[in-house]
Amino acid sequence: MRETFAWNEHCDDDYPLHQSDPLHVLTSTHWVVEQAEYVWINRERVEKLCEQWIQDEASAVAASLQWYDRYHFYDGTERTVNWLLLLDALNFCFWAEKDTPRWSIDYQGEVLNGYWAEAAALTRAVEEGLPLWDAQYLSAISSEAIAHIFRGTQPIPLFEQRVAHAREVGRVLLEHYDGQFAHAVEKVRGSAVQLALLLARDFPSFRDRVYYRNREVHFLKRAQICVADLHGSFQGKQWGAFTDLAQLTIFADYKLPQVLRYYGVLAYDPALAERVDRQELLPPGSEEEVEIRAATVWACELLRRALLQRGRVMNALQIDQKLWLLGQNSAAMRPYHRTRTIYY
Repeated sequence: MRETFAWNEHCDDDYPLHQSDPLHVLTSTHWVVEQAEYVWINRERVEKLCEQWIQDEASAVAASLQWYDRYHFYDGTERTVNWLLLLDALNFCFWAEKDTPRWSIDYQGEVLNGYWAEAAALTRAVEEGLPLWDAQYLSAISSEAIAHIFRGTQPIPLFEQRVAHAREVGRVLLEHYDGQFAHAVEKVRGSAVQLALLLARDFPSFRDRVYYRNREVHFLKRAQICVADLHGSFQGKQWGAFTDLAQLTIFADYKLPQVLRYYGVLAYDPALAERVDRQELLPPGSEEEVEIRAATVWACELLRRALLQRGRVMNALQIDQKLWLLGQNSAAMRPYHRTRTIYY
């Protein structure tokens, strides 16, 4: 099994370590994948998935960043910038315990769960008059207000952490950016990388880093997706105009590895596979969880390179979006790994 799915000798040619990696995501996860004992990448299946996407030319090309949609609040002003920051500060862990119903909401006659439910709940709150773009309001927002915003069929998971994150957004914006996340965006002068690093530096809840065998590993999932949300919402203009989006990586969550495993790109050690399939909790920061996320980053990077070698240009954001959307129709897929964490 290990040899079949090994991160093999060709790896060093695929990624020269002197290459610029300002986020330190590819470099640090590369080391994890080299050491991995529980999760492996099947290079042949990477190539097969690449060919499959090329045959489905419409899907391979229709990779426009459409992170915004009708569930998102948008008014084209600094209010939207603050709202998007709040959205991604709270964008994590929507799944339910085994054999229990998921948190969901009814929005305009449509039942939603997961990320779409979060976005719709925040939009609904704005429509009801809550100033979720106001840093002063957020800095002291009550638990009761958060409960009202996320009212639905079940309590939203990790409720107290969401309250803390909302307050952090307001507090940090007031302390560093005169209450406006747009000032932070303007400060980085069009650099997606620098904005992701700024988020991780100034907002503790965005510091998606972990130690694996005494070495620090960076993922920065929500920091990077916040940049992508800005780019999508503003259609690459104003506060969504970035010059280095191609330097971002995919957003290592729980849906992408589920999809990659379905296509045979990722394989788990039999004992880990059984735990995931039984929907057992994996502790955050455990070797198994870190290896799943690291392998997800590099499987997508290898897929990006395989597509590029065939003349198809897709950046990591586009690959992430395509895989995530495939994961929304996951009835035939085995379960995703379950880790209670604020990072995804």
